Amino acid sequence: MKYFGTDGIRGKANEELDAALAYRTGVALGAVLEQELSRKPLVYIGRDTRLSGGMLEAALTAGLCAAGANVTSLGVLPTPAVAYLTGSTTDADAGIVISASHNPFDDNGIKIFGGAGYKLTDAQEEQMERYIDAPPAARKTGAELGAVLPYDGDPVEAYVRHLTDSAPCRLNGMRIAVDCANGAASATAEKLFYALGADAYLINRTPDGVNINEACGSTHIQRLQEVVRGGGFAAGAAFDGDADRCLMVDETGEVIDGDHLIGILAARMQKTGKLKGGVVGTILTNLGLHAFLKENGIPVLSTQVGDRYVLEKMREQGWNIGGEQSGHVILSDFATTGDGQLTAIQFLCALKSGGRAASVLNREIESFPQVSVNVPVSNKRKAQVAQLPAVRQVSEEIAASFGGEGRVVIRPSGTEPKVRVMVEGREPEAVKRQAEKAAQAVREAVAAMEE
Repeated sequence: MKYFGTDGIRGKANEELDAALAYRTGVALGAVLEQELSRKPLVYIGRDTRLSGGMLEAALTAGLCAAGANVTSLGVLPTPAVAYLTGSTTDADAGIVISASHNPFDDNGIKIFGGAGYKLTDAQEEQMERYIDAPPAARKTGAELGAVLPYDGDPVEAYVRHLTDSAPCRLNGMRIAVDCANGAASATAEKLFYALGADAYLINRTPDGVNINEACGSTHIQRLQEVVRGGGFAAGAAFDGDADRCLMVDETGEVIDGDHLIGILAARMQKTGKLKGGVVGTILTNLGLHAFLKENGIPVLSTQVGDRYVLEKMREQGWNIGGEQSGHVILSDFATTGDGQLTAIQFLCALKSGGRAASVLNREIESFPQVSVNVPVSNKRKAQVAQLPAVRQVSEEIAASFGGEGRVVIRPSGTEPKVRVMVEGREPEAVKRQAEKAAQAVREAVAAMEE
C-alpha cells in the first residue's frame, strides 16, 4: 500500500507525514465511517508525547470535522488505552493514535482502530488510501460539519481502572523499576503501579517533546538494567513511546524479551487453566521458544511480522496469547492490541504467585543466538529486495550451512525505510558472520538497483 505499513501511516513529521496528509487522512476516515454507518460518526484521538503530535492532531481533527465526523481528544495516552476506550464504549466509532511507537521523536505516525478496538483490516486501509488520494467531492457544510466534543470523565483514570481490574494479584511490597521512555506511559504508569500497591521507582517520565525513546525505554534498555542491578529490585519494566511494548529485566539485570515473556505467561496460563489453545508468534519468534512450548505441550503458530497479523490469527483460532520478540504481547482476554503495562502486570503477578526469582523463570527458556542488521533502503525499493535473485541465493546458502538448526529472514520494515536482516543459529560467531554476509548481499543488491 502507498501510505499504510504494518502499523498505520508513519514517516518523518512535517516531511513524509505532514499536516496536509493528516488532514486528508481525517477526511478519508470520516467519509469511510459515514458510508458504513449512514450517520455522523464519533472518533477518539490520543497521542504520545512527540512535539509534532499537537500539529497532526489539529490537522486530523480538521479533516474529520470537514467530513462530518465528531471528534473527542483523549490527550496523551498509550496506544492500548485508546484501543480500550474506543472498544469499551458504545459512543466511539473509531480511535486514532498519533504515535511512531519506538521510533525517534522526529518521526510520527497515525494508527487507526475500528469501533471494536481492533486495528483496521487491509481492505479498510485500501479503501482509505483511495480517499486520501481522491477525497469525496462533496464538502460538509452547515449542521453537517463535525464538532469537537469533550470526553465524559478522565480517560487516564478509566484506563488505569481497567488494568487494575485485570490484575490477578496485588503487588504490595514488590519493589520494581519502571522505564516510561519519556512517552505515553508517563501519563499512566505511576497511577497504575501505585494503585496495585507496588513499590515502584519510575525513570524517564519527564517528556519534553523531543526526548521520547532517547536512550531509554524498551529499545534502549541499558539504563534500566543499571538501575535494577544496583537497587535491589525484583524486576524492571521498560515500555516504548506509546507503551504497546514491554520488555522486562530480571533481578540480575538480564533482559527478558518478548519471546520469553510469552513463554512464561503461556506456561502460567496453562497451569492455571486459562490458556485457550496455544501461542501465536511470528516468523521471527525464537526457535528456543518453539522448543520450550513444545516441551510443555503448547501448540504454536507463526504469522508474518506485525502484531495485527498475530491478533488476526489469534482471533481466527480462538487463542488468547501471542506476540513478538520486540515486546508486543497480546493478551486477548483483556486487550485488543499489544499492551505493555498489561504485560508487565501479568508477568509480575506470575512472578509473585510462583515464588521464584525472575532470573529463574527467564532461564527456563533457552534462546538461540540471533543477530539482526538493519540496511537503509528507500520505502520505494524495500519491498523488492528480499525477492532479488542475488539476495535469495545468499539466503539459501546461509540457511543450508546451519544444517536445519538455523534460518535467515530478510524482510522490509513496515515502519521505517529499511530492510531488516535476521540470522539465527546455535553458534553465536557463525550467526554473526552470516548475518553480515546477508546484510552485505542486500547492500550490493540495492546498489545494483540504483545504478
